[in-house]
Amino acid sequence: MHEEEKKKESKTATAISIAGRIAGMGLAVAAAVLMSTASQCTVYAAYGARPRTVTYSSFPPFVYLVGAAAIAAFLEAIAIFLCVWKKGGDKKAKILMPLLAAAVPALLFSAAGAGFAAANDMSYCSAYGRRVSICAGSAAGGSSNFCSQVHIAVYLALAAAVVVSVAEVVRALGGSGSGDGGGCDSDSSSSSEGGCDHGCHHKH
Repeated sequence: MHEEEKKKESKTATAISIAGRIAGMGLAVAAAVLMSTASQCTVYAAYGARPRTVTYSSFPPFVYLVGAAAIAAFLEAIAIFLCVWKKGGDKKAKILMPLLAAAVPALLFSAAGAGFAAANDMSYCSAYGRRVSICAGSAAGGSSNFCSQVHIAVYLALAAAVVVSVAEVVRALGGSGSGDGGGCDSDSSSSSEGGCDHGCHHKH
């Protein structure tokens, strides 16, 4: 009964982990898409500076966020594949899963951190030597929509990082109970082969 309870807990942890991985992948894709579609914003300064068209590519941290979120989503898709179809028991899966567990949250947290740092001061230097804030109330031409998309994308990247990290913690806790080290519901043959060591009686 105790072994059955462990198996049930392991399967529950695996299901929660996979659901978290899928949610994290979706959030990462949403962050990359939303940031990349914040592609054009023409800023008109109130004091007569020339209009300036900016895009997310005008800020290197935002470009990094798009790339990192896209890569993280791709890596998370690989992790889901290994966990669902390979059952975490494949040799390649046992090697790749810890690497993916470290790489995906690292990419997402670093992207979110860089995005937050850049989003706090979205401005440029005008031809008149003044700093023009893209999100200032005096700016017009759709800058508020640009800024809102940027901020939402950064929060989505952070949410993806948190969800993926929680999924990894659940995977680790579930895997520690199952003993397979992979955190996935492995269909290992070792348990079935060794199951008769104590439970079967041989007739002499």
